[in-house]
Amino acid sequence: MLQSKLHRRHFLGASGAVAGSIALGGLASSAAMATEPGMSPEKVLANLMAGNKRFISGKAKHPHLSRERIGAIAKGQHPVAIILSCADSRVAPELLFDQGLGDLFVNRVAGNVVDSLLLGSMEYAAEEFVPPLVMVLGHERCGAVAATQGCVRSGGSAPGHIQTIVDALTPVVGPYANDPDAVEKGVQANVKAQAAALLAQSAILREKVEAGHMKVVGARYDLDSAKVTLLG
Repeated sequence: MLQSKLHRRHFLGASGAVAGSIALGGLASSAAMATEPGMSPEKVLANLMAGNKRFISGKAKHPHLSRERIGAIAKGQHPVAIILSCADSRVAPELLFDQGLGDLFVNRVAGNVVDSLLLGSMEYAAEEFVPPLVMVLGHERCGAVAATQGCVRSGGSAPGHIQTIVDALTPVVGPYANDPDAVEKGVQANVKAQAAALLAQSAILREKVEAGHMKVVGARYDLDSAKVTLLG
């Protein structure tokens, strides 16, 4: 275990050179913490939910968008949370949580599905910035869920690489394909399944959660009301 942690730390210690080669320049050093000292996962989550309330009410503060902020984070980023959300254009975490540049490390893909490449991105953020919160964010009327359930009902397939998404989602959302509330049940089941997958597949995230340094939560965004609801 110790050897594995030292190996990871060695990799991250050299991240400046690696990042430059893959267009990830501007990352903070591993010594830089993501949040204020002592900030808990619960506090970060409360701040995000308060931001969502401002967004809903039309009283968003639109923080951290100034030229000064741009200059400050050019020297290094310190995101307070890692977000896995759908690529849907209506579900932009920075907006719906009323956050700004450098506040969230966002990973977006249709159906908010965990795969190895995406998990590597999230693990990198967890090791480099040590944010105390990870959120899987699904949303109402998710097109990826609906398309997958349509394929299950018809026995057909999706065109091109879209089938890859269908294949990934079918085990989770397929069982609800013939339910009267198929998409909604699928959306909620998928959020919970992907949150569980993060912990099951990532020793890095699991270690931080077990040590009490990080929390993984699931949530659902309502397209009509703009409200984010946590899913137990």
